[in-house]
Amino acid sequence: MLSELPKDPRERVKEFPHAPGVYLMKDRLGRVLYIGKAVDLRNRASSYFNRQAAEDPRTAELVPQIADLDYIQCDSEVDALLMESRLVKDIQPPFNSDLKDDKTFPYLQITTREDFPRVEFTRKPDKGAKLYGPFTSASKLRGAINVLQKVFKFRTCTLDIEEGDEKWRWFRPCLLHGIRQCTAPCNLRISREDYRRDIERLKLFLDGKKTDLVDEMQAEMKAAAKALQFEKAARLRDQLTALENLSQRGNLEDHVQPEVFQIDPKKGLAGLKKVFNLPELPRRIEGVDIAHLSGGETVASLVQFIDGLPFKHGYKRFRIRTVDGIDDFASIREVVCRRLKRLQDDGDAFPDLLLIDGGKGQLSSAMEGLRSLGITPPFTLSLAKREEEVFLPGESEPYRLSRHSYALRLLQYVRDEAHRFAQHYHHILTRKRHLGE
Repeated sequence: MLSELPKDPRERVKEFPHAPGVYLMKDRLGRVLYIGKAVDLRNRASSYFNRQAAEDPRTAELVPQIADLDYIQCDSEVDALLMESRLVKDIQPPFNSDLKDDKTFPYLQITTREDFPRVEFTRKPDKGAKLYGPFTSASKLRGAINVLQKVFKFRTCTLDIEEGDEKWRWFRPCLLHGIRQCTAPCNLRISREDYRRDIERLKLFLDGKKTDLVDEMQAEMKAAAKALQFEKAARLRDQLTALENLSQRGNLEDHVQPEVFQIDPKKGLAGLKKVFNLPELPRRIEGVDIAHLSGGETVASLVQFIDGLPFKHGYKRFRIRTVDGIDDFASIREVVCRRLKRLQDDGDAFPDLLLIDGGKGQLSSAMEGLRSLGITPPFTLSLAKREEEVFLPGESEPYRLSRHSYALRLLQYVRDEAHRFAQHYHHILTRKRHLGE
């Protein structure tokens, strides 16, 4: 008796669910040609059978060879991203061949030689680190790391933390702890044992053992509650809830952090501390920039860096309220005053370093505004684009740092990221204006 022939792939795809997962394209012999990830399996797989896919150079060779296809449904886009990576590595389909052991592609890396291991995105894996990947999309991986950090609360900073070093008891945790996205081993607020247990749970999840992970955490939560360890039980309960809510976090693109340029953030921060004789490393840096819309409307952006890396959830946008026409000095003054007054009123800490895009005029205007409000500013400086000169309050001559210095390169990145974010806001408002016409 002849075995049943596979359905026409165009009909087969109609059976796919509208759910996240992984799809597998096969040839007439049942060999897997390509593996992909989808937020909506039916919509994504169906797109291979339209005219655009047949004409697109990226898929034109693949499409005629597809004789059958299959799928694996996942709980969330994060699960699908990890499943795709594991399957590509194990099966090595010919149309995914670019990802075979190619160290230029992105990996998720967990350091193994530290008391409190770091979890990070990398294109150049460290020797001895635990690696997951490679992944097909850098932006999706960055988004996944950000989402997973909200569940497992691991650190992503580059600090060299040792459990027995008492200096960490006086260290100020960054904002990630304040928004409950990190357990702050930098302030020894979690033991080495408990932190490493969270890392082991993360590894279980990354290895696709989510069911085992949930069972283990539920059992530990019940044991903690029975032993009257209510704080530990509550933390496990919150992690379980976050795991259950992974599928409700939307598209991973919404969580992606900006691409970081090739500079060691630790060297950049150390350079700033040395050049400006700061008492401590400037762990939290905020940068401000101005952009102008057609018609004279002005907007501003504020970006936030933690430990030398961009922290997207600290980014803010402003529409200038008190300035008519184009006046960069007055606009900078308004934004800086609004930002620091809000922090002061809310009892929040000021940034360790505030960077203003501009020259001496923009810096002086901002400082005058803060003095008028009776606000003592944090360490503030401005960076002028043309000659890349750094101005400090009360100093007539600028600092001219080496073009190759890590300190200048970090300031340039904060400035450029603020400019990019301001321009992005400008484009959003312009598009809305045109749609409203």
